[in-house]
Amino acid sequence: MEEWISEIINKAKKLANMNFCDRCLGRMFGKAGTGMTNDIRGMKIREALEKESVNTKAENPCPLCKNIFNELNRYATAVIETISSVESKNFLIGSRIDPEIIKKEKETQDKFQLEQCESIKTEMNREIGKLVLPAICRSVEFKSPQIVACIDTRFASVTLDIAPVFIYGYYNKLNREIPQTIWPCKVCRGKGCPRCHGTGKMCQTSVQEEIGNIALRMFDGQNHFFHGMGREDIDALCLGKGRPFVLEISNPRIREVDLNELETKANMSKVAKFHYLRFVERDTVREVKMAAPTKVYRLTVRTDSKVNKEAITRAALSLENVRLSQRTPRRVEHRRADLVRNKTIHWIKVNEVGDCMFSLTTEVESGTYVKEFISGDGGRTQPNFSDTLKVRCTVEALDVVAINEGIE
Repeated sequence: MEEWISEIINKAKKLANMNFCDRCLGRMFGKAGTGMTNDIRGMKIREALEKESVNTKAENPCPLCKNIFNELNRYATAVIETISSVESKNFLIGSRIDPEIIKKEKETQDKFQLEQCESIKTEMNREIGKLVLPAICRSVEFKSPQIVACIDTRFASVTLDIAPVFIYGYYNKLNREIPQTIWPCKVCRGKGCPRCHGTGKMCQTSVQEEIGNIALRMFDGQNHFFHGMGREDIDALCLGKGRPFVLEISNPRIREVDLNELETKANMSKVAKFHYLRFVERDTVREVKMAAPTKVYRLTVRTDSKVNKEAITRAALSLENVRLSQRTPRRVEHRRADLVRNKTIHWIKVNEVGDCMFSLTTEVESGTYVKEFISGDGGRTQPNFSDTLKVRCTVEALDVVAINEGIE
């Protein structure tokens, strides 16, 4: 008698009257012995039991698995047909088994204390995988599969769980009337109404849609999501190298897409431009969302009375490296918690100056409300440019000209 059989024979005797098939009998001791399938393991156990004068008969159909393993070729064919309709470099097999089978297997395992038992789902996944692998010529990936094909053994139906694709890049926003992401209608909340002319949106397009809709068609995906490294106000431009973002495409049936072609098509837009596109992993989304880069803004400021460059320059110099105390601005308090945030103004450069107009370029800490730094927001931001200059100031135009941290 083989050593591994001698170690489990006493427990195997207790299973003799269960009348399991070879495969189920072997699976009860699936971690005993090596280099064999469960049906071979079960056959060896049955032979050993017979030599011990223990009668063990395999019923047909098996009282545990109901002979579902006889349908392996059928399951494999269904999986092959489904997977072949989607692009991927790797895959993984999953399965749904009749709950009654799972329940009976667990009860048997607990009743006879079968610590070396392998689950029927594990065996089913492995055996289907062995049949599928040569037909689709893709590698098996356990950690991060691009596709998980789940076979429901009750109906031989297959559902696919397709991993999203993630595209990292930079965008420029060239229009002061579009948001970064899709903005659902405030009235109907995306359902469509007279206010939004049935579109479900406050604005007819966004930076997200200018590239996302094109990518969705190229990847044959289900939906697109946009993850930006912060966002600019709807009336602000984003210039220079641009703002880092990750575009996520869910359920892509095509994965091998030329990103140069995507960039070319997206850049036909008149309101946004996109650069340096590349594929990344899911973790990059978190890196982008957690980043806190300093930002350089160019502001056009209107004043209530005439000002001269010397006074503006003095005010700018006095506010360099200052630490602001900013209470949540009135314009966003309906959607942001009422908090006081401390932010730093790193430097300010005075550009053009007119009678009641001037422009500045400034580098600030991430999350600084720049418009309120200029206006004071009724005293909610201290110190501020208006109080320092002793003239009421209002930002007429705001451009992001640099975001000083990206993901290499």
